[in-house]
Amino acid sequence: MNLPNSLTLLRIFFVPLLIVVLLTRSPNVELWGFHMRFEFWGVLILLAAAATDWADGYFARRRLQVTTLGILLDPIADKLLISASFIALVDMHLVPAWMVVIIIGREFTVLGLRNIASAEGFTIAASALGKTKMVLQVCAVAVLIAGASHVSLKPLALVLLWLVVASALISAAQYFFRFWNQLDSRITQRRKLRMLEARAKSEDVVPS
Repeated sequence: MNLPNSLTLLRIFFVPLLIVVLLTRSPNVELWGFHMRFEFWGVLILLAAAATDWADGYFARRRLQVTTLGILLDPIADKLLISASFIALVDMHLVPAWMVVIIIGREFTVLGLRNIASAEGFTIAASALGKTKMVLQVCAVAVLIAGASHVSLKPLALVLLWLVVASALISAAQYFFRFWNQLDSRITQRRKLRMLEARAKSEDVVPS
């Protein structure tokens, strides 16, 4: 257990905390004359969780502490945070359910492709669009939470939500084509290897 992995676990801890704040719509407190509703605390927790996402990667690279545990936990923590947030927003009637199905469905699809790729012995690096999608998701969730009590933010939230859906679909298609090309290349290599092995065996047979 090192600092990057501790930050990843902290992000997972933030998930139930954020859900409790959103679904109970509390706390609503007044500090130093400022009335801080649950939206404030929800956005604060979300941004803190997003900050750990950046920090764990930064420290892992800087300290050369990239571990198998971190590689496994980091995408799980991201998916838990985003999926749980959007599901809570559906319960709050702030997001259409069909959009959330597309967003979460994309995450599970890519996770499945990654598992197949790992079983085949290759990995596919995250694209720039995939990384942009995560930033858009955090921004969209933050604006949607803040828009629960500020109607003026709803048009911006809707624009961000459509951008998230579009980037989810495009990045999923991009990931699938990259996955398919590498998988096809692997299959072709295996076929050539089998043909060479079969030819070598036939040449080793001594004619009677």
